[in-house]
Amino acid sequence: MATMKSVQTGPVNAIDIVEVERPVPGPKDVLIRIRACGICGTDTFFLHIGGAPFGPDGSMVSIPLGHEPAGEIVEVGAEVEDLKVGDRVVVNPQAAPSGIIGCGGRFGALAEYLLIENAEIGRSVAVFPGTVPFDVAALNEPMAVARHCVNRSGAEPADKVVIFGAGPIGLGAAIWLKLRGVQHVTVADVIPERLETALAVGADAVINSAEENVTERLTELHGHAANALGQPRPDTDIYIDAAGVAAVINTTVESAKWGAKLVMVAVQKKSDAVDLGGMLRSELTLIASQGYPTEIFEVTPELVEHHERFAKLISHRVPFGDAKHAFELALTPGAAEKVVVTFDDER
Repeated sequence: MATMKSVQTGPVNAIDIVEVERPVPGPKDVLIRIRACGICGTDTFFLHIGGAPFGPDGSMVSIPLGHEPAGEIVEVGAEVEDLKVGDRVVVNPQAAPSGIIGCGGRFGALAEYLLIENAEIGRSVAVFPGTVPFDVAALNEPMAVARHCVNRSGAEPADKVVIFGAGPIGLGAAIWLKLRGVQHVTVADVIPERLETALAVGADAVINSAEENVTERLTELHGHAANALGQPRPDTDIYIDAAGVAAVINTTVESAKWGAKLVMVAVQKKSDAVDLGGMLRSELTLIASQGYPTEIFEVTPELVEHHERFAKLISHRVPFGDAKHAFELALTPGAAEKVVVTFDDER
């Protein structure tokens, strides 16, 4: 029996690297050798709670981690069409019939190999060219999340947008907005290094919200407007919450002009009460953005075209042999922007 190493949830805030049976593809499947896999906030969430509540009685169980992979096909089932050994692919983790890859399903992508069940181009995988490094290709899944957020915003070229949170999703949204031709994109965060990255990927301006008054700075950047009562407000059209903290919602409600929109893409923590009266005074539209209903492979061609720009989102590339260190970085607030685990060429 051939085996492989796989990262699974361990004790609270820790991973286990275990030896498991290497999957064998059926006639409709392909086997991928993983070459890179990003670490996501969802991975660290499972670590914070010590697994996932998927036991028969709702108890915590250990699960394989990783849902942001890029790799190359090493085995192809007899009935698979249009895919071959050597193809470099990114994956739709939500297409797996045995459960979402790395989020409670049978398989996780932080492993040496990953089985793609019922492999099909455009549904479960997309092929990308050798001009794109595997670590950058591994951004495909989170960039699909960011793209769905931008799509949900309905942003148009004349709009002025502020993004709270300069993590991978917020910075990805900034890139997509600028590629969409949006006039002015501001990024707010409390970590100076992340704000530098925001400017490097194309943001028009940044705000250090730990040191600056956000409403005043937005007024300087976007001009003057008013809410429904005529009270002065920045002329910001769209607010994007990629931070998931109560302060963002409260700042948006306090700052929003009449008819502004707030898009929530970050996982929201339990927070203080939202000022619904403030929302009413601005007729603020609240839009939730979850996942990537159609965007998972819509983003791939543009990720390929602009891969050098997207590469700037990766702050740490950590070999699979140091996976525990990779998760230590991801679990430490402010220690890393985007951690991608890489795999040696040799097996």
